[in-house]
Amino acid sequence: MSDDPRWPQSQETAGCVTAAPGEDGRPPGVDAFEELSARVRQLSLERRRLHRLLQAVVAISIDMDTRAVLRHLVEAGADLIGAHYGALGVLGENGEFIDLITTGVDAERLMAESGLPQSHGLLGQLIVRREPLRVDDIRADPRAVGFPPGHPVMTSLLGVPLRVRGVVYGDLYLADKEDGTPFTEADEALLTALASAASVSIENARLYGQLKRAAEQFQRRLLPVLPDLSPLRVEARYEPASDLPRLGGDWYDAVGLPDGTVLVVVGDVTGHDVEAAPQMGQIRNMLRVLAFDRCGPPSLIVDRLDRALTAFGDPPAATLLLARIEQRPGAGHAMCWTNAGHPPPLLVTADGTVHCLAPEAHGIPVGVDPALPRPDHVRLLPPESTLLLYTDGLIERRDRDIDTGLRDLADHAAALATAPLDLLCDALIGRRRAYDDDVALLALRVPRRPA
Repeated sequence: MSDDPRWPQSQETAGCVTAAPGEDGRPPGVDAFEELSARVRQLSLERRRLHRLLQAVVAISIDMDTRAVLRHLVEAGADLIGAHYGALGVLGENGEFIDLITTGVDAERLMAESGLPQSHGLLGQLIVRREPLRVDDIRADPRAVGFPPGHPVMTSLLGVPLRVRGVVYGDLYLADKEDGTPFTEADEALLTALASAASVSIENARLYGQLKRAAEQFQRRLLPVLPDLSPLRVEARYEPASDLPRLGGDWYDAVGLPDGTVLVVVGDVTGHDVEAAPQMGQIRNMLRVLAFDRCGPPSLIVDRLDRALTAFGDPPAATLLLARIEQRPGAGHAMCWTNAGHPPPLLVTADGTVHCLAPEAHGIPVGVDPALPRPDHVRLLPPESTLLLYTDGLIERRDRDIDTGLRDLADHAAALATAPLDLLCDALIGRRRAYDDDVALLALRVPRRPA
């Protein structure tokens, strides 16, 4: 070989070494590149999985609709792990399934044909053993029994129990990965995390429900059982606010007084907390004592209540409407009332005419300024007419004006003018499924004129 620098040098002496092809015929370095690409794809997948998992968990804190949260978690599990089917079964307190949330399956059709899942077979194993379950071939597993007719044919299964502090609330399971591979430990770990989030959501919903029921029971125990005030008919209803706190300050009362008259009252203590309900009970009891002690006009009773409340430092503020119903010889029944900043009563006659009893002069809520005067008003009550006293929760809504709510109540009451009093109260309370505020309703019906 010539030493002439113009002569081409060998690859080795030129410092550019070209390795020989591998046994598979591919240049070296291709395998390393492909391995690096696979790692990048895996990191990207894991990052997407983590982001999706965090989205699913965060959904619990921003959505109080438990079923919507659970559906989100089922869909997230099927999406992250790449499964054709996903389902979440919720157990009731008796250990039987009470709900089924699915993805990839028409749950409504399936439940209509065969009902909810049963606590046996593979699903029963999840509940009993309280640990994750992976099955590569469902048809070959002797525990795979109880599939109803019309159930999709499934090959592989991954299931985890929903459990919090030793209590099993149901199970979360997936079937048949889209790529046909068996479920892995990584899949199991991911589904277990989602199951933990679902368990917390179910437990929170049940604790929330227990708190609502306890608060409502406490509130109702503070309200009186109405006596027989014949010949007058009296019915009352109480409906708590739809959201917590369900402790409120709304109340009603009706009592017969020593002078033969009937005292009716509906009121609302300001606030919705643990203080409002006891304050309501105190005010109701004080009104009874004052009414029995001095059978005077309603304005005098409310004025004495106001002075008693403001004598003890920081008084609670409350609106109320107090009325005395008395029978006048030759004139039938009459109502004398005073209004302390409360919504006006409605008088519904037997022919369906509704009168809103809202005179210009009325008092301010109690607990504000006892020095201001409280006027009384008088109105004859026609035979078979109905008097409606209520709190503002019955006519108030966040999305409309209170005057619109009052007209709506009057229209409904007019259509029910001759309905039995209990049905009238049920209908007026049942007009809405949810109330922003608690509601007290008292209805009094005057008897027909004697022959």
